[in-house]
Amino acid sequence: SGVYTNTYTNVVGCDSVATLNLTINSSNTSSDTRTECDSYVWNGVSYTTSGVYDSTLTNAAGCDSVATLNLTINYSTSSSDTRTECDSYVWNGITYTTSGVYASTLINAAGCDSVHTLNLTIKNSTTGSSLVTACDSYTLDSVYWYTSSGTYTNTYTNVAGCDSVHTLNLTIN
Repeated sequence: SGVYTNTYTNVVGCDSVATLNLTINSSNTSSDTRTECDSYVWNGVSYTTSGVYDSTLTNAAGCDSVATLNLTINYSTSSSDTRTECDSYVWNGITYTTSGVYASTLINAAGCDSVHTLNLTIKNSTTGSSLVTACDSYTLDSVYWYTSSGTYTNTYTNVAGCDSVHTLNLTIN
């Protein structure tokens, strides 16, 4: 920028002075390096892949202003697990006793969300008891043969595939 003068000879042989008042405005450049998860919005544009992106704007002086974005996009992950359990299930340190869909959000190796979904079905164990009086001996389910009075506990599998605990209160006369 500055004031510059030049002297010329005009057509009639006299001096002709030309003065130039010159202002030079500068262009700007800038760069930004970002690491984001899944996407990043820059200058109104959503980016979902890593790369180097340029945007040319007009600065306050009316000149080009070139901005460069060095972008790294890391990605979130997700997974699911379907489980059927009896009575309860421990997942991520929490004991669940009710069927349902449960989600847990952790951070993956890339520093982004890792959402894990558990589809859980809880089936229940059952219990039952019998009070029986018999002479000399008692046979239960053609498997168990008892000859003395007492309380006996047997474990079976119920229709849900879980334990069914039966308590026999037996008196032998």
